[in-house]
This record gives sequence, structure tokens and C-alpha cells, in this order.
Amino acid sequence: MQLDSGTADIILLAWARLLGFGDAALAAPEGRLSRIDDDAAVLTFVRLFGRSALVGPAWAVEGAAAYSDAELAEYHTLLQLSRDYGGHGLGKAYLSFADDLPLAQPAGENTVSTLAEDAARLEALCPPDDINEVGLSNMDKTFVLLHGAEPVAGAGYEEWEAILGHLAALTAPAYRRRGMGSLMAAVAGHEALGAGLIPQWRAHENNAASRATARSLGFVEAGTQTSVYLPA
Repeated sequence: MQLDSGTADIILLAWARLLGFGDAALAAPEGRLSRIDDDAAVLTFVRLFGRSALVGPAWAVEGAAAYSDAELAEYHTLLQLSRDYGGHGLGKAYLSFADDLPLAQPAGENTVSTLAEDAARLEALCPPDDINEVGLSNMDKTFVLLHGAEPVAGAGYEEWEAILGHLAALTAPAYRRRGMGSLMAAVAGHEALGAGLIPQWRAHENNAASRATARSLGFVEAGTQTSVYLPA
């Protein structure tokens, strides 16, 4: 499966804005973009559809000149680059997108809540690392599957630049490997499409399950985002 070329152009527009560049900055087919931001709280390197962009302090932009795009996309490279400046945390994640998503056909009747408190109750059942990676309760729209009164799985999306619907899903540990997270991700994805947004999925490089879920839903991996926190 491939993304429509027009969809790719719109995604590049959104990411150009997210990274603080002009709208057409990522339209150029070659060359690394760099933007100096000496107040940046995060050093970020993004590769999408063969384009690349780095945003961070002057010392990072200068130091990055010694590395290839493939090297900068690796988390250990950004850690090494920022070692003397306190770089830490975050990592490398894969970015995936979809033109369309297949309709989910759940078995039986299901109760889905859009209440923020149910998203928070689901998070209370999950490990902290999962909660932090997904950020479900902070999303613009959330959809939580209930088993009786108990939340078992949920997904949602954030609107980015009025173009992307950034999706993520979370399942309570006791209910994993039953397809519930995929079901709710499909629900959230269709809601994002209905709102005129392009669904986006971000999965940490070590989260094989999240990447597999994205592929099963019809998302196409198009690039990576690698980041490290910088001290204030």
C-alpha cells in the first residue's frame, strides 16, 4: 500500500509548519533543512518522504554537519551530539499515515464513551510508560470501549496544524492481544478522517506491537522523528 502523492505533499506542509519552517520548505526533493532555535526544549530531527529537517540550538546545527541523515535519525547520534549539553530522554519513532482506513466490524454490541473521565480511568489501569507514550486523556477527542462500567481500551486523536489527526491507542493490560486497541484506533481514525484530517500514527522504534497495529489498520510508514530533551 502506498500513499497518494497529494497526501504526501499535504503531510510535508503540516510538518514544515510544525517544525517552524515556511509552508513550501519541505517540498524541495533534496538537502537537509536546519533551523536554529537556541531556546528549544527538544532537539528534533525528522525524515519524511526523503526529506529531512533538524531543529535545535546553534551548537546542534553546527555539530550535525558532521553526520549523515541516516546517522542523525538514530537516537544514539542525537544523544552523542547533545552529550555535553544535557541531552536525555525521548528517542526514535516511526511516523505512519493513511489515506483511508478499513471499516472495523466488531462482533456484538459495544459501548463507546467519549467522556474524558473514562479515558483517565483507563490510564489508571495502565503502566506509566504506556500512559506517557500515548497521552490519551490529553487528546482532543477520545473513544473508550467499556466492558460493563469498566474501561478496557481506548484511542483518540489530536489535531495538528488543522491537517493531521495524530492518533494513539491504549489497552488495559488484562485485555491486551484481543484486538480491542486496534478496534478503537480504527474508530478514532475514521473520526479523524470525518473531520477532514489525515490520520498519523507515531510508534517508538522499540514498540513492535504499536507498529504492527498501525500496519494492520492500513497505515504506511513514511519516515522517522528522533528527539532528545534539552535542559532549560
